[in-house]
Amino acid sequence: MRHREVSGSSPEASLIEGQVERVTFEREDSGFRIVKVAADAGLVTVVGKMQRVAPGTRVRVTGSWESDPRYGRQLRAETVVIVEPDTLEGVARYLGSGLIPGVGPALAQRIVERFGDQTLAVLDREPDRLAEVPGFGRRRVEAVRARWSEQRVAREVLVFLQGHGISTSTALRIFRRYGGDAVRIVRDNPYQLASDVWGIGFHKADEIASRLGIEKESPQRIRAAVLHVLESVADRGHVFAPRALLADEVTRISGVDPTLVERAIEEVCSTREARAENLDDVGPVVYSSRRYIEEAGLAHGLARLCRGAATALRGVDEAIAGYEAATGTTLAPAQREAVVQASRALVLVITGGPGVGKTTVVRAMIGLFAASGMRIRLAAPTGRAARRLADATGREAQTVHRLLEFDPANGGFLRGEAHPLDLDALVVDEASMLDQMLAFALVRALPTGARLVLVGDVDQLPSIGAGAVLRDVIESGVVPCVRLTEVFRQAAESRIVRNAHRIREGLAPDPTPAGDKHGDFYVLRVRDAQDAADRIVRLVGERIPAQFGMHPVRDVQVLTPMHRGPAGSETLNERLQAALNPAQQGIAFGPRTFRPGDKVMQLRNDYGRDVFNGDVGFVRSIDAQAGRMTVDIEGRAVDYEPSQADELTLAYACSVHKSQGSEYPAVVVTLLSSHFVMLSRNLLYTAVTRGKRLLVLLTDDKALRCALADTRREERHSWLFRRLREAVRT
Repeated sequence: MRHREVSGSSPEASLIEGQVERVTFEREDSGFRIVKVAADAGLVTVVGKMQRVAPGTRVRVTGSWESDPRYGRQLRAETVVIVEPDTLEGVARYLGSGLIPGVGPALAQRIVERFGDQTLAVLDREPDRLAEVPGFGRRRVEAVRARWSEQRVAREVLVFLQGHGISTSTALRIFRRYGGDAVRIVRDNPYQLASDVWGIGFHKADEIASRLGIEKESPQRIRAAVLHVLESVADRGHVFAPRALLADEVTRISGVDPTLVERAIEEVCSTREARAENLDDVGPVVYSSRRYIEEAGLAHGLARLCRGAATALRGVDEAIAGYEAATGTTLAPAQREAVVQASRALVLVITGGPGVGKTTVVRAMIGLFAASGMRIRLAAPTGRAARRLADATGREAQTVHRLLEFDPANGGFLRGEAHPLDLDALVVDEASMLDQMLAFALVRALPTGARLVLVGDVDQLPSIGAGAVLRDVIESGVVPCVRLTEVFRQAAESRIVRNAHRIREGLAPDPTPAGDKHGDFYVLRVRDAQDAADRIVRLVGERIPAQFGMHPVRDVQVLTPMHRGPAGSETLNERLQAALNPAQQGIAFGPRTFRPGDKVMQLRNDYGRDVFNGDVGFVRSIDAQAGRMTVDIEGRAVDYEPSQADELTLAYACSVHKSQGSEYPAVVVTLLSSHFVMLSRNLLYTAVTRGKRLLVLLTDDKALRCALADTRREERHSWLFRRLREAVRT
């Protein structure tokens, strides 16, 4: 038995080898276990993700020592490798530990007595010989053979993966994804891991490939780099990559000659994985096949809806009059025009900024559809937006994912062409958040003849996911679009609303006068990023709660254009966590430490658990010993294991992009000269429109002038507007 420091690791990094004495906790779904290992140093508590280990199993563990305030000193496992038991007593205990159903200690002892030091070899190569052991009938022999084979395969896979520098938690994820084929797949194409297994990107797969002997200039490696860049541009919101940009990025990350890169791009485009196009005014581009199918399919799907046989709804004037009488409101001309258009068009866009009455139009349209006997459904891209829509209309509203009935078993939606939605009219709010993938799935599920109304603010930033669907649909010019511009009196009383429209027009905001402690829009001049960060901590932790009675965590959201730097979301989250949720027992998930009460954000779509990129929640409880925590997301308890560490981040501060579709009682925004590459009018506009009751903007004159003068929109490489235009006209 061994216990030693691992050379080249941190002082606390260690390797131990010994026999598992007992398993004190395990979760089969996550692979998290707590085991006691008898090593030279005594009885060691080992915690972490590992394959199933039974008492009597001999293991070799590498990891880091940590001190838990409740459970004391323990070894946090990085790798756990099963070593064959080296004594007959160990073999008997191993087999009789419950590892194999139907084999208890007594039967295990008889197996060892019959085969001695050849026991494990017999199980591996001649399991039929178990029939020689008293108490083994044919059925039991078959059961033991099957289970032992499963255990052996899992052990061989994990030993192989860990032997190539893959941690236990990542190895378990790979094994769950590929099962017994894991070794073959990783040997044949380690780069497949980057697209198939969450948390393994190109660079990690490249490390594994290098260990397996794949050369730097291998065509397989360069093709993998091409596919990686195509996925990474999609992560940045683009649907395709200009050919020159693709070649430059692949050359940079692969470090090979550009001629090899060009050859790899040609090879990838000749497969089903990518498609080359030559677009007017853009030139040569490359799509991943998935993005091309989504874009072309969305264009043809919208064209199909637009070309449906539209029957104008009757009684529009009566429906409007009835709505006005019931609500005591009078529709403005543009609002009335929107309702009239809804009675005629099968696809309609309604857009406009805050305070222009989009919700009023939606309620009036719903009244018209209901009076016509239509089956109406309401949806929004996020749960929070769906709840606001339901509250505003008094009708049920769902997320688009739930509307389409996502099926975790096959990773797709149950609703589609073969099983369309049962509706006559669908209203989608916050449509600027619809990315191309979700919009394509939605349109595929709409029956021909159904009405689709997209409601949103096109001047906001586009969706987090790939595409700029609402913007492209409007720019196509083939879908009727009503833009609401009149700000109504009650909304105009808010400086937040008035200033949002000023910003959209390129005008400087008109802040609450100095000394007025009852305003809702404040502009604070700061010297630099460090000054901004210092003031944000005081504002959120002290001044806003004291002056406005708001909770610093639940009610206040800090928004920033950047992740890095003194006023970036990463540093601000660390400082705000320290100020608002000071040191208490927490749990280290990857590079971050989470504590009960922390505000956190989901970073990827997890359809199986019904949580999505940008969802915000609060840490409800932490079980440090078991290595997991529970997060309250929109009233639902969602469990997180260490393997899901990279799905969560602190959310006291977040990027403006991540705030889309959300509203907060108070918003604190940083806009600085050091954010130069991100400064734009629609970024500032989006940030300001997140605030409901209070907006504090920390900026410097140069940054504010730059943002207001920059009329560029966030560039998205997309061709939907042209494809839709062509599809409708053919």
